[in-house]
Amino acid sequence: MKIVVLAGGLSPERNVSLSSGCKVCTALRQRGHQVAFVDMFLGTHAPVETLFDAPLDEELTRVGRVAPDLEQVKASRTDGGASQFGPGVLELCAQADVVFLALHGACGEDGRVQAALDLMGIPYTGSNYLGSAIAMDKDLTKRIVAPLGVQTPSWELVDYTAADIPGLVERLEVPCVVKPVDYGSSIGVSIPRTKEELQAALEEGLELGGRCVVEQYVSGREIQVGILEGKALPSIEIIPKEGFYDYENKYQPGAADEICPAQIPQQWEQRLAEAALKVFHGVGLAVYSRADFIVTEDGTPWFLEINTLPGMTPTSLLPQEAAVVGIDYGTLCERIIEASLQARKAGH
Repeated sequence: MKIVVLAGGLSPERNVSLSSGCKVCTALRQRGHQVAFVDMFLGTHAPVETLFDAPLDEELTRVGRVAPDLEQVKASRTDGGASQFGPGVLELCAQADVVFLALHGACGEDGRVQAALDLMGIPYTGSNYLGSAIAMDKDLTKRIVAPLGVQTPSWELVDYTAADIPGLVERLEVPCVVKPVDYGSSIGVSIPRTKEELQAALEEGLELGGRCVVEQYVSGREIQVGILEGKALPSIEIIPKEGFYDYENKYQPGAADEICPAQIPQQWEQRLAEAALKVFHGVGLAVYSRADFIVTEDGTPWFLEINTLPGMTPTSLLPQEAAVVGIDYGTLCERIIEASLQARKAGH
């Protein structure tokens, strides 16, 4: 097949996306496909026919300790354009049998890219534009899944300015979890345990748009469940060596112990799988995803969020879960493509 791997973009998770895309591109080329790798925001000026076997910069697979400076990224674009699609990107995508979306965060997981490709008649991987948009919004997702019988920490959506912070600090209880409503990779996530920490968390949230979900803090084990083709994969437990599973602990090799399958009773595993599938179908997702939970001492899974384009980096969780049931990385990429093509044909 002729495949375009779309990565990068203009999101705080840009470097994670480039890492995912580089690894996907390499795996698909090894399986005999013609694969072009392109940064969605920066684009390309090279002739289309040269891109399907252009060498990759292996350095892209390494994710730095901090998120990228997006203003610097914008300044590096040669055409100075404001479009999320850089020069030559859509022309390249139109030449492909399918576009593999290795994008993460608001640029790629919020449904806008999917909608644009739909309008152009270009097949792509993962969920459609509507499911993606819903899942990207943590508040909206919880509103949909809570009535389905899925346990989720109580929460409040706060849309605020600097002037509102003192009142919020006084009113909100600690400990709690503060997270931007539409970011991923734990960017901007804080667990304030004092009022002073809450103020700092809200100030940081203001820099990321000032729309945050403030969530009840639930103590327990962090366990995540991947879904592939409508079936739950074995769960994986995350045990950070320091702090919580933040951006740095997610992408620096060795920063967290990742145990798959999670060492939990079979009954807990079943509850997790059922909850993950309820969310997957309730939000209207397709092909694959990964749901994040906190599991308390009594085995109750508390749903946190669901990711429609899970990471495919060297440290990512979904490939580890797939490997436990005998699905190697290259096969996983191909199965995502095959299931996505079927989903697009079915109108999903």
